[in-house]
Amino acid sequence: MADAKLIQSLKAAVAASPADATLRLHLAELLLEAGENEEALQHLAHVLKDEPANKDARRLTAEALLGRPVPGKSAESAKTEPEPPGEPAEDSFDWDSAEESFEGELEPMFIESDLEEASADAWDVERESITLADVGGLADVKKRLEVAFLAPLRNPELRKLYGKQLRGGLLLYGPPGCGKSYVARALAGELGAGFIVVSIHEILDMWVGRSERNLHELFNLARRNAPCVLFIDELDALGRRRSQLHTSAMRTTVNQLLAELDGMESANEGVFVLGATNHPWDIDSALRRPGRFDRMILVLPPDEAAREVIFKAHLQERPIAGVDLKRLARSSDGLTGADIAHVCESAAELAMIDAVASGEVRMIEMRDLETALVEVRPSAGEWFETARNVVSFANASGDYDDLLAFMKKRKML
Repeated sequence: MADAKLIQSLKAAVAASPADATLRLHLAELLLEAGENEEALQHLAHVLKDEPANKDARRLTAEALLGRPVPGKSAESAKTEPEPPGEPAEDSFDWDSAEESFEGELEPMFIESDLEEASADAWDVERESITLADVGGLADVKKRLEVAFLAPLRNPELRKLYGKQLRGGLLLYGPPGCGKSYVARALAGELGAGFIVVSIHEILDMWVGRSERNLHELFNLARRNAPCVLFIDELDALGRRRSQLHTSAMRTTVNQLLAELDGMESANEGVFVLGATNHPWDIDSALRRPGRFDRMILVLPPDEAAREVIFKAHLQERPIAGVDLKRLARSSDGLTGADIAHVCESAAELAMIDAVASGEVRMIEMRDLETALVEVRPSAGEWFETARNVVSFANASGDYDDLLAFMKKRKML
C-alpha cells in the first residue's frame, strides 16, 4: 500500500512544480496503488495534455480505466533505464484489446437527435366524405366549380378533344366565416381526390431557404397523390404583393410559389390548387396571371335557404323542441356560417344555465335562439367596409364585379 505521507509530499511538490511531468507520473502511480483512480486520472490527463505520446502516462491511464495492472515500465524505472539505441520500442500495451473491453461500458460522446427536419410527410393527404350536395346554398359557387374542375374530370374524352388540362388554380375570397374551407373540402370529396390543407405557419420558416423547400415538397406531395386538391388557407399572407414586402426572404418565397404553380420542374396535371383569402386585393398580381390563380370565386354570407341548412346542421345533435328553422333563417339575414354556429352555441348556454338554476333539465327552445340572435351581431360588416373602397376605386380590371353587384343589390354602396 502506498505511503500516505509520501503521497502528501508529492502532492505538495506537484503544487509547487505543476509542469514537472515526472512528479505527476510518480504521484499518479502511488494514487493508483492507493485506489484513488479518479484523482490519478486528473494528473495523468495533465501530463497527456502536454505530452500526448508519453508511454508511462498512457499505460497508467489504461490501468486507471481498466482497474488492473498493465505490463510496462514504471515512471521510476524510466528515469534510470534509457531506451535502447536504434528504433524506438513499440508500445507494449494492446490498445485494441483495451477498446474491446470498453464496449457497452461508456456512453457515446455524441448522439443523433430525435428531431427530424420538416418534410412533405408532415402533411396528411386526407380523403373527404362530404360533397357539394352537403353545402347549403352557394349555387353560383357550385356552378363555377362545375365548369372549372368537375365537368372536365367527368368527361375525359371531351377534355382531350378540347385540350382541357386537369390543372389550375382557383381563389376563393369573401368575408371570414362564410365556409371557404368547407367548400374546398366538399370539392375534394366531389372529385374523389386527395385533400391537403395547409396554413401559412406550416410553410413559413425562420431559416433562409426552408420556406421555399417546404413549398417545393408540398407540391411534390400533391403531384405524387394526383388527383389531389391542395388547399392553401390565408393565401394573402403567403402571396402578398412583393412591393409591400420589406424582406428578401418573403420575396423569394413568393417567387417559389409562382414557380410551383407553373410546374416548371414537374407537370401539375391532376393537381387542383385552391387558395382562400379574406383580402384578395393584397395578393401579388403575378399570382393572378393565367395558369395560376386566374379564376376568383366570391363566397358570400349564406342566403336564406343556406341559413336554414346551417341552423339545422348545428342543432340536429342538440336537445331541441319547437324550433322553427324557416323563422330563424328569415331572422338571421347578414349572418355568416360562423355567426350562426355562435348563435346555436349561445342558445345552448342559455338553456344550460337555466337548467342549472332551476334544477330541471329542459330543451333548447325558440326563446333561447331568439335571445341569442339579438346578442350576436353580423361579423362581416367590417369586411364590407373595406370592400366598399376596393370596388369603388380599385376595380378597373373588373375582378370584383360580382362583389360590386352584390353590394349594389344590398344597397351597401
